[in-house]
Amino acid sequence: MIKLITAPTIIKAAGNIPKEIREYIGKINSNDSNLSIAHMKSPQGWVEPGQTPEFNEYTLVLKGILKVETTSEVFMVHAGQGFIAGKGEWVKYSTPSEEGAEYISVCHPAFSPKTVNRDVK
Repeated sequence: MIKLITAPTIIKAAGNIPKEIREYIGKINSNDSNLSIAHMKSPQGWVEPGQTPEFNEYTLVLKGILKVETTSEVFMVHAGQGFIAGKGEWVKYSTPSEEGAEYISVCHPAFSPKTVNRDVK
């Protein structure tokens, strides 16, 4: 399969304040359920509900700091660093620093609201 992705699809993000998600490859933009690749920009103070996804998530932070909470540790992932969250593991993402964060997220299989399994409040 050869396919040019001419533009991303903007997706509404979960969380307490707006965050920009640009899906380039995935279920919505390229009809791909095997993998998703998205460019994220989240402002200071953004917090997402905890989740126990049915996919592996690979994150590369381009700018700022992404805070990742797990059941046993809290990680501050800085620009130039990456983070792997395995499927079935509980994680909670946020951006507490003043500059927020810009990062790339790769999910395998592709991200889906049905398989992210967010915490119920």
